[in-house]
Amino acid sequence: MRIAITGTHGSGKTTLASDFREASPSYEVLPEPYWQLVHEGVAFSAKPTVEDLEEQLGYSCRQILDIATGHSVVFDRCPLDFLAYLDVVSAGQGFDWEPQGRLLGRIDRALKSLDTIIFVPLVEPDEILGPIELPRLRARVDRRLKAMFEQDDLGLLADGPQILELSGSRNERLGKLLDHIVATSNC
Repeated sequence: MRIAITGTHGSGKTTLASDFREASPSYEVLPEPYWQLVHEGVAFSAKPTVEDLEEQLGYSCRQILDIATGHSVVFDRCPLDFLAYLDVVSAGQGFDWEPQGRLLGRIDRALKSLDTIIFVPLVEPDEILGPIELPRLRARVDRRLKAMFEQDDLGLLADGPQILELSGSRNERLGKLLDHIVATSNC
């Protein structure tokens, strides 16, 4: 099964991926593109830029498409994350960013190769007790992701993976993910 966990920064997606890794060691869990690229020596701006996000989007597509279908893998982030960030960041800079042509086709292929996208939304009260980096951006990206799942304005989800929104405590989210995998495997 091929799963991607999506959500704004500080939503609990990386924690869910880490918890899942411990509960299901047969799955490969890949870190988010940002950390993979930093490990490869890419330097990013202190605040997200369109250029930085485009690079991460391209990496996310390559990462998903390069791993053979049928592989048991969890991706920490998927192209939808970067589309949401690009939409919010570009709007803040006074223009609309939308994927076109070959890039849109690549995003579509990457998403269709997934079995499930797990969306981890922000919750009230916030689970993060300390200061959050870029809190307005965080909230806007969360709203944009919710809208993307509700409206599918780019037409990327209609024939794509199953979407599962997970909320609740850390243990509840992990339990729901594990239950989903068992239920899906039995179909």
